[in-house]
Amino acid sequence: MRIRATVAAVTGALALTALAAPAAQADAPRIPADSSATSEIARDAGQGKSAFAAAAADTPYLLDASFSKVKVNNGKNIPVGTTNVVKVPVSFTLTHAADLDIHASDFVAAVELYRGASFDDPIYFFDSNAATCTDSSSTVASCKATVKINPSELINEDAGSWKAAAFAVAFNGEDPEYPNMGNVGVAVQDPTNSFKLQRYSKLTVNASPEPVKKGKTITVTGKLSRANWETGKYAGYTGQSVKLQFRKKSSSTYTTLKTIKTNSTGNLSTTVKAGVDGYYRYSFAGTSTTPAINAAGDFVDVK
Repeated sequence: MRIRATVAAVTGALALTALAAPAAQADAPRIPADSSATSEIARDAGQGKSAFAAAAADTPYLLDASFSKVKVNNGKNIPVGTTNVVKVPVSFTLTHAADLDIHASDFVAAVELYRGASFDDPIYFFDSNAATCTDSSSTVASCKATVKINPSELINEDAGSWKAAAFAVAFNGEDPEYPNMGNVGVAVQDPTNSFKLQRYSKLTVNASPEPVKKGKTITVTGKLSRANWETGKYAGYTGQSVKLQFRKKSSSTYTTLKTIKTNSTGNLSTTVKAGVDGYYRYSFAGTSTTPAINAAGDFVDVK
């Protein structure tokens, strides 16, 4: 996380000015629990100090490196539940000068996932570990890393649109905590991707009675819920349109029978007339904050 401190310091005079003049800043970003060095930088900024104030006259040089083919979670949105840490794979191609040693112990290339205006001004963020890079040539490498997202560090308003940025830092023998900034090289590409961070969803269904006589009424109940990151539990998702679908026992295709809405607790209930043996399920198309989901079909034997 000390890498981010350095990158923040090199994104230009504007970033340094923002650190030195908190009165002109908006609210400081929330800091991930494992970002101790970053938290220190944020606290210093909040007190009108910069961790690199003593070296403000020195600015890092622009590292001859660039990023392409950045991929986050294999191009998919990221659903996060209430307990499990989600390990998000990231990959990218790093193109660099032939004389840049990307395998040096103090060279780091990584990806940050963030919510907010920019890499310089996030509301919240998660950094990947240092990427492992495999050379394709003397100037091109394929790199992979992992971002760990802990749901206990999220609040519900974090669900929605996020971005990714890629960065690389060459410390060139400098102490990462107290570097001579003039000897440090930095490259940043922001943004590289956009995606949705979503509150994991669950959907149930129960069709009864079973078995049932043909022509009689079947009641189909269920519940749509989603992760509440602030309570660590699942709660009903209210006022959402959900499709009731049916497929015959001999078929593999579901057909929509009707669309209903969840009530104030996320519950679903409707009725249909029994026709033939088959499976009933509820299907939710998803929203920007919550992924789509289909309930497992519930079989009804019609006599």
